[in-house]
Amino acid sequence: MSKILNIIESIAHEKGLKLEEAKEAVSIALINTAKRVFGENYEYVVDIDSDTKELHLYQKLLVVAHDDDRLYENNEHGEKYIELDDAKESDPDIEIGDEITYLISLDDMGRTAASTLYRELEYHIQRLLEQNIYESYNNKVGQIVNTIVTRVDANETTYADYREVKAVLPMKSRIKGEKFKVGDHLKAVIRKVYIDKKLGMQVELSRTSPKFLEELLALEVPEIADEQVIIHSSARIPGERAKIALSTINPNIDPIGATVGTKGIRISAVSRELDGENIDCIEFSQIAEKYVSRALSPAIINSVKIEGDKAIVTIPADQKSRAIGKSGINIRLAAMLTGFEIELVESGTSTPASQTSSEEKNPNEGMDALKALFN
Repeated sequence: MSKILNIIESIAHEKGLKLEEAKEAVSIALINTAKRVFGENYEYVVDIDSDTKELHLYQKLLVVAHDDDRLYENNEHGEKYIELDDAKESDPDIEIGDEITYLISLDDMGRTAASTLYRELEYHIQRLLEQNIYESYNNKVGQIVNTIVTRVDANETTYADYREVKAVLPMKSRIKGEKFKVGDHLKAVIRKVYIDKKLGMQVELSRTSPKFLEELLALEVPEIADEQVIIHSSARIPGERAKIALSTINPNIDPIGATVGTKGIRISAVSRELDGENIDCIEFSQIAEKYVSRALSPAIINSVKIEGDKAIVTIPADQKSRAIGKSGINIRLAAMLTGFEIELVESGTSTPASQTSSEEKNPNEGMDALKALFN
C-alpha cells in the first residue's frame, strides 16, 4: 500500500509533524478501522517498511495446543489464539507459543472501511496536532506574553488571542485595582496550559505570580538576562510590595546596584508595570541566618537561630514594628522569600548598675549640701 505512505509524508510535512508521529497516527487509525470491520476482539499489527515504503496490516494470533482452554472459553479470548494443527497449515515449522500473522488486504475492505479509515485518520492526526501544540505551549510556562485584550466578561475575566489559542487572565490573577478593556495591551506571564472540554486548549495568564516579577526584571536588567546576576527567590504581595534575593557570579558586578539601576531607573520601570509595587532587593546568602536577617530589612536584627524550618529572630524592641511591617507584610514576605517560619523574640534590655534605682542619687543632694554649708 505505497500510496498511503506518500500521504503520510505529505501530512507530516503539511502539518509540521514528525514523520514517525504521523506513521504512528496512521497505524492506530488502521488498527481501529480493522477492529470495526473484522471484530474488536482480534489483535492487529501494522508493519511499515521504510525501505520499500509499503504498509501492511496483519492479524496476529498466538499458537496454542488443541486442548488449550483459551480456545473455547469466551470467544473474545478464543479469537486471539489458534491451535497448533491449523497454524502448521501456514508454517510447518511453527511451535506452541509462537505468534503467527495473517496479511489483511486493505483493498478488499470495501468503501465502508475506506470511509471509516478516513475518519479515524482525521481524528488521530487532529489529536496529534493538539498534543504537539499543548506541549509547545506547556514549555512556555513562566514566559512573558504581550498581547491585546479581546474581551472582558461580567466576572472581569480578561481574554486575549495568543497565536492560535485563547489566553485567559482570571480576576484572581490580576493585580488588585487593575481594570482592562478591549484593545488594551496586556503583559503577563503564562501560568499554566490546560484543555477545556468545551472551549479547547487555553493558556492561563497571571500578573500576580512572583515569576512575572522575575521575567520583568530580566527584560529591564541585562545582567539578569545574561545570567551575570542570578535571581534565587522572589516573593510578592501583588500591587503592594515584593522582595527579591539576588547574587552574582561576577565579582565586578554589584547585584543590587545593577538591578536597581542608575537613580533607580530599572527597578522603577518594573514597579510601574506592577501598579506601583515597592520592590526590595536583597543580597542572597548561603548562610541561612544571614539570609533571614537580610530578608527582614529594613529592621536591624540582633541574631538569628535556625531550628529546622523555623528561624528564631532576636530583635530589639524598637525594631519589632519595622520587622513586622504594616499589616505584617514585611515578615510575611521574608518568610515567603526564605522558606522559613519566622518567630520574633524581643531582646532583653539591661541598665548599667550605676543607673539602677538602688543607687539613684537624691535630686536635691546639691541644694542640701549648700544649705548645710551656711548653717
